[in-house]
Amino acid sequence: MQEQLSSYISAKIIISDAELEQVLSFFKMMQVKKNEILISPGETCQRLYFIDKGCLRIFFLTAGGTEATRHFAFENQFASALVSFITNDISKEYVQAVEDTSLYYISQNDFQQLLQMIPQWEKFYRHYLEYAYVTNTNRLMSFITLDATERYRQLLAQNPTVVMRLPNRMVASYLNISQETLSRLKSKA
Repeated sequence: MQEQLSSYISAKIIISDAELEQVLSFFKMMQVKKNEILISPGETCQRLYFIDKGCLRIFFLTAGGTEATRHFAFENQFASALVSFITNDISKEYVQAVEDTSLYYISQNDFQQLLQMIPQWEKFYRHYLEYAYVTNTNRLMSFITLDATERYRQLLAQNPTVVMRLPNRMVASYLNISQETLSRLKSKA
C-alpha cells in the first residue's frame, strides 16, 4: 500500500525494516479532489504531504491579487507550506491539488516525534531541507539571471512534466510571465 513512500524513504537513508515500518505507521492516506485547497494563508501548516498520484501546487497571491506559483510537486515528491510547517507560524501560501490526488501525510507533531525516536529520520529531514533550499535558490537565481525564454527552456529541460500536464495559466504563473508570453514561447519551441 505504501510502496512508493517506502521506496522513496529507503532511497534517501539507510533504515532498518523495523524503523521503516515505524515511520510508515505515522503516515495516513488521503484523497484530494482537483482544485481542493489543503492549506490557506492564515492557517498554520500542520502536515507534510507525499504525493502518491497527482499534483500539488504551492502558491501565494501578490499584492495585486495575481497568483504566483512557487512549487509543483508530482508523484514521488514531498510538499508542504514548509516555512509554516517549520516555524509554526501562519502560512502565507496556499497548498492546492491541481489534479485529483492521492497522497500520504504526516502531522507536524508525529514528524517531530519521529525525529526523537529514529536518528536516521533526522538525516532524511536534512536531505529534504537541502533539496528545498537548492530548489528555491535555483529558482530565485533564474528569476534574476534569465529572461523569459531562458526560464522556459530551463523548465523544459529540467521538468517537462510541468509544461505537459498543467494548464498554461499555472505554468505562466510558475515562470512569472503572462499567458500570452507563454503561448509565444510554446509556438517557437
